[in-house]
Amino acid sequence: MRPMKPLALVLLALVPAAPAADLKPMMAVPDQVVLEDDFSKPGPLNKQQWTPRQGTQWKIEDGVLHGSPSTPEYQAKKKDHKGYEPRISSPATPAQFVARFSVRFSGGRETAVVPFIEFGHHVCRLHLTKDGTEVLADGESVKVAESKELKYEPGRWYHVLAELKGEEVVIQFEGGPVLHASHPCFAKPAPGGGGGLGFAGPKDGAAELDHVTLWSIKPEPQPGWTAKRDTLPRFTHIQAATKKKDN
Repeated sequence: MRPMKPLALVLLALVPAAPAADLKPMMAVPDQVVLEDDFSKPGPLNKQQWTPRQGTQWKIEDGVLHGSPSTPEYQAKKKDHKGYEPRISSPATPAQFVARFSVRFSGGRETAVVPFIEFGHHVCRLHLTKDGTEVLADGESVKVAESKELKYEPGRWYHVLAELKGEEVVIQFEGGPVLHASHPCFAKPAPGGGGGLGFAGPKDGAAELDHVTLWSIKPEPQPGWTAKRDTLPRFTHIQAATKKKDN
């Protein structure tokens, strides 16, 4: 007889993603919608919009974009970047943008690298852990923001609104917190790999995306942004702890 899953986990798995409609941009003014998808229609991925990375497997299923690790055969052929974690990026992401999305990670296990959400490969990475969340910049060499209250919870839908303008990034989570950071590398192109909005799930686990919208932005900031910025938590940049190789 198979063991029964705890009722709370079963109910959590049944809760659908919902767009973070209540989250509004604080810093950037949206201009044109460049990508909008709720994954309600099954079919192949649009390669101009989504790029699976490291041989990982992605498909539209049950109204979400579902990702799983690469196959054992793929992993056996690779010396590194084996695709142990489902990874994907959106090359449609403008250099400066507003992004609204829902993401859920489940199964597998967290590591010193994953799961994460990033904006430009190795440019600005939000690493979720059981002890809190850190925002890393410039090849994960420096920590530019953190939140002890926002923790990695397998199976939870995170509803997010992120803004990148110039050297600043603002990341809002439904129900809090709001993370703000700045670094010169945010205004530069990604050095390589998957550019734009990107995700990596837990090792040997799954990642799901829903209700993704990307906007380009206007040159001017939101009215009152300078005053709003002053109300956000400040964080002194520190050298990040040495990470394991990102493969």
